[in-house]
Amino acid sequence: MKKEDVDDRALLPDKAFGNGDHKERDWISDARRAAIAPTIGRTSVRWRLSVALLSLVVLAGFVAWIYQLKHGLGAAGYNDQAFWAVYIVDVIAFIGVSYGGAVISAILRLTGQSWRAPLTRLAEGTALVTVIIGALFIFPHLGRPERFWEILVYVNTSSPLFWDFVAIGTYVLATVVFFYLPLIPDLAIVNKVLGRPDRPARYRLYKALSLNWMGSERQRRLLHGVMSLVALIIVPLAVSVHSVLSWAFATTSRPGWNETILPPYFVIAALYSGTALVIVVASAFRKGYNLQRFITKRHFVRLGYIMAALGLVYAYLTLADMMTDGYTGITTGWISQTVTGRYAPWFWFYVLVGEVLPIVVVAVKRFRNIAGLTTASVGVVIALWVKRIVIVLPPVTQPLIGGHWGSYHFTWVSVTITLAGVAAIPLGLMLLFRLIPVMSIDEMEEMGELGSAEQVSEHTIVAQELLSVGANSNGHSNGHGNGNGHVHGNGIHVPEKEVQL
Repeated sequence: MKKEDVDDRALLPDKAFGNGDHKERDWISDARRAAIAPTIGRTSVRWRLSVALLSLVVLAGFVAWIYQLKHGLGAAGYNDQAFWAVYIVDVIAFIGVSYGGAVISAILRLTGQSWRAPLTRLAEGTALVTVIIGALFIFPHLGRPERFWEILVYVNTSSPLFWDFVAIGTYVLATVVFFYLPLIPDLAIVNKVLGRPDRPARYRLYKALSLNWMGSERQRRLLHGVMSLVALIIVPLAVSVHSVLSWAFATTSRPGWNETILPPYFVIAALYSGTALVIVVASAFRKGYNLQRFITKRHFVRLGYIMAALGLVYAYLTLADMMTDGYTGITTGWISQTVTGRYAPWFWFYVLVGEVLPIVVVAVKRFRNIAGLTTASVGVVIALWVKRIVIVLPPVTQPLIGGHWGSYHFTWVSVTITLAGVAAIPLGLMLLFRLIPVMSIDEMEEMGELGSAEQVSEHTIVAQELLSVGANSNGHSNGHGNGNGHVHGNGIHVPEKEVQL
């Protein structure tokens, strides 16, 4: 954002700082500028070129879908032995990563993790964009999408597809609300920066959406209460969405699907891939929008720990799924096809890229950096999509009578439509953050520079101030060490373990 695009006085924080704390004031001003820059600033040639290329990919997917409507699902490789394939995988994968982004943001908010502040808007934006794309993938999955309205008119409560529609629709609405609530204070700030004479249309829109936000104590208490309530609701709601999606598989009575482990299996997969996508998005926007000062290595490392933990749980569930079904020996054809048969390359790709790689990156300090974690996260997102292919195709192509296995082959139609969905994610995010701040300004101001980067106690801040004063006193500390790792100064007692960051 260039200086002529905005009045610098509008970037100054609304609150006053005592004791001449110009550093905190400058940091908030810089945070506002960085968050608003993609919204107010002039787009670069690289941004416009990226939007154009991504739009062409999305348009190609739309053309491929029109071709599929004319020639039927056979154009996408579907047949009598593979009635479910790539599109149901896309639905599960895209809605899954949305679930991960929303729940990660909700849990960090509910647990009071202040370091979440620079990441919440990116996580919630990713959740919003991907859940919309995932829901739209239902239409290519349907052979007669023009009859979709009949789900509402001729309600069949015994059908899992109806409950899929209810669960996904409710989750989309909750995601929109969860995304909008933290925007209310930010839109008021952006409106102050815009000014009515320069951009009147945006000014009126943001004024309406900010709901006359003044930042009063009463407004803040009300907003925080509602946001906490929605965060509490969205976690079980997201769990129910993926549980209902898994029931659509379990009720088909196919080998490998009719198992009680499927609901938690789907939920953990969603969290795992969703956390990985948040890391990828944060890395891309950090570099593309110059957010290095606010999104630091510590954010990626902590998200990496969460991702690795979820990956271990998912690996355990994968092993439990195969061991329990394989032990009975009744319908184990899908297991042999998965581990050693035609789908083995897909499965072992998931094991190496989706399990081994992220664990090694997180465990080895040399690789535990932004580049390493981003690379591992890209691998997880791809590998979890591949793993869902392995979940869908072997059971659906296994013969129920006789020994002839079915097959599915990707076509240009299914590949193009899937790639269009992938391209729609960065395209949607880039357009979204052209309208709203890329970071939550209000939350970052509330947490402050230190809080946004690290979860610390008040004792830590006091200790740092004491150590800073001592370092500036010709090498003499104002406090006195007692040999037990404590610092005493001006009557303040701080344990050493709280000084460590």
